Amino acid sequence: MANKRSGGGLTGTQQAAKFLGVSVLSGAVLAGLALPAAGALGLAAKGTVEGFDEIPSNLKTPPLSQRTTILDANGGQIATVYSRDRTVVPLKDISPNMQKAIVAIEDARFYDHGAVDLKGVLRALNRNAQEGGVAQGASTLTQQYVKNVFVEEAGDDPDKVAEATQQTLGRKVRELKYAIQVEEELGKKKILENYLNITFFGQQAYGVEAASKRYFSKSAKDLKLEEAALLAGIVQSPSRYDPVNDKEEATKRRNTVLQRMADVGSVSRDEADRAMAAPITLKVSKPKNGCITAVDGAGFFCDYVRKTVLSDRTFGKTKEERQKLWNLGGLTIRTTLDPRAQEAANEAATSKVNKDDKVAASVVQVEPGSGKILSMGQSRPYGLDQKRHETVLNLAVDNKMGGTTYGFQVGSTFKPITAAAALEKGLSPAQSFSSGWKVALPMNSYTTCSGSPAGSGEWPVQNELKTETGSWDMTSALGKSINTYFAMLEQMTGLCETVEMAKQVGYKTGDGKKIGEDPSITLGAEESTPLAMAAVYATFANRGTYCTPIAIASITTAGGESLKVPRSKCSQAMSERTADTINQMLKGVVEDGTGTQAGLSDRDNAGKTGTTNDRKDAWFVGYTPNLSTAVWVGDDVGEKTPMYDIRIGGQYYDKVCGGCLPGPIWKIAMTGALDASETPSFNPVSVPRGESKEEDRDEDKKRDKHRDRPDTRGGDTGGDNSQPFPGISIPPGFIGGTDGGRSNGGAGNGGPSAGPGGRN
Repeated sequence: MANKRSGGGLTGTQQAAKFLGVSVLSGAVLAGLALPAAGALGLAAKGTVEGFDEIPSNLKTPPLSQRTTILDANGGQIATVYSRDRTVVPLKDISPNMQKAIVAIEDARFYDHGAVDLKGVLRALNRNAQEGGVAQGASTLTQQYVKNVFVEEAGDDPDKVAEATQQTLGRKVRELKYAIQVEEELGKKKILENYLNITFFGQQAYGVEAASKRYFSKSAKDLKLEEAALLAGIVQSPSRYDPVNDKEEATKRRNTVLQRMADVGSVSRDEADRAMAAPITLKVSKPKNGCITAVDGAGFFCDYVRKTVLSDRTFGKTKEERQKLWNLGGLTIRTTLDPRAQEAANEAATSKVNKDDKVAASVVQVEPGSGKILSMGQSRPYGLDQKRHETVLNLAVDNKMGGTTYGFQVGSTFKPITAAAALEKGLSPAQSFSSGWKVALPMNSYTTCSGSPAGSGEWPVQNELKTETGSWDMTSALGKSINTYFAMLEQMTGLCETVEMAKQVGYKTGDGKKIGEDPSITLGAEESTPLAMAAVYATFANRGTYCTPIAIASITTAGGESLKVPRSKCSQAMSERTADTINQMLKGVVEDGTGTQAGLSDRDNAGKTGTTNDRKDAWFVGYTPNLSTAVWVGDDVGEKTPMYDIRIGGQYYDKVCGGCLPGPIWKIAMTGALDASETPSFNPVSVPRGESKEEDRDEDKKRDKHRDRPDTRGGDTGGDNSQPFPGISIPPGFIGGTDGGRSNGGAGNGGPSAGPGGRN
């Protein structure tokens, strides 16, 4: 090793000599590239030696891309993801056979020379001159290591890879310069360790540990002589010597390595001969990369975790920083996924909707009080093969996180939000309204948060059935999903107050835009997502405190460092009394309202059905004190399919409703997730009741008693609107009794429709 001055570096004269020597050697090596040695000398003469002893830290300890392991809440593996399948191991965990084999075939004099092997350079120069081209290289194992670091840093960027591998004098000089410094600062053993961890061995395996697992399904420390020789031989040309695709070529190359090992004394001749006689016996482990390999249908959740890392500023201020973290990998991500809940959600999503049906189902579960996402299930499997009805579209989340463009109209599942806003304003659950099955409400009676009227003209609103006329209080209106009641309740509560409550409980649009201030929001006209709705209802379960959904519990780097992760942020959205009251009223939905097919018999539970125009979306969102689950069924691609006269999951439906399909799916998901768990109760409160009387005009009323009431349906005019607000004086014309000849809830005079319209 060169003498060092007291400061630890080389003297100026020594630096110049070293740099000149490197340049001369590089010129000799590059003779095979038809570049004259004089070029290198000229470079040395023109260049500077300033800073020659500075070595990038990444050459000492390169940040090698490794596989990331995603775990569930119990520590079970969900999936592994990587841009490079690599597991870094110390030299002591690499078989001595492997160490000897790679040195013998790639750089037999590795322990005898410095960063540059002068004998090797001269031998290569002579051979190349005789052949008239590049017939033999002279790069030492150290030089190869330096080159691999630059290639690794280039990642998948083709321009950077080309720059790192270009056959130019400048690159060779730079490699030689750094190789000298690496030799001085790391030493032979560390260089060998780093080399074996960075090198590509084919079949998507980077580093010897991943290669050993890929070809032999064993750790690198357990490699036998013939196995180590096989892997060492692959390095020169991973495609040519691939033992999976060409065992004959691989055998020849392996035997070349064994012969070389015997020649240089790494093994005895007898050992080499016995190894050569052994047939290649592979035990190949197929690469398992990405969320497509996730267990129990958790591919969508896995992808949500990936997108969280790539989008949340907790993991880096810029998109590039977050992408680099993900690509570097080596992370152990402990998630919030509960394996029991995930199994239940996956079973529920696929139990009543087949993957090849015209429509799809989404199930997502959130833990009240913590915001933890416990499961995500879909009827269509995660993947890219459309012929197998696979999809990567996550129906549970918004567009930013891999969902649909807008989300889905939520129908009557929004009504409890309006009820909560009304209670917070001081209205009583006993508040009653009377109406016919249709009403027309003045748009200017609804005021936006800016103080402006919501529109002009009238808003026609109608119930599901012509028979739904009479008086309702808040409890009965929630139980039977009466549209006219909630249009009037929003009118009395205030449009702005309703929208503000939606924000406070975590209601979010699927496209990330602000919530629209339109009266039809109370009937679910705004699009949202199953995840958002599960979080909204978790707020009721949590006695009025909303917690933002989270999917990641902790992250540890390959070096054992704990990274900061997003935490759930909880805020009081409404009083405990309001939430307790909503809980008691929504219990009625599953007991004797539209959600009777979903009700659980062994514990307190509550929920709400929802169905949108033309039954293009059907919902059931419900909860217990310790679990909130949202179920959506509808068309996930193209023009949305109305769910009339349709076969789903092998069963025929004349018309799908929230209680008859999403409801039973919800029950399966909840039952499986809560099996053997605690059975806490809602906080009991007394809910005042008001006037609630429906006019029994015909037998249709009795037949439809327990059927889910979608938000809107067209029909004939009718109904008595003479007393819409008992005990309250209403100006003439404030509430109309017909739709002016319009049908199907169509908007008139610029007003919104009675039920969800907008995008499908």
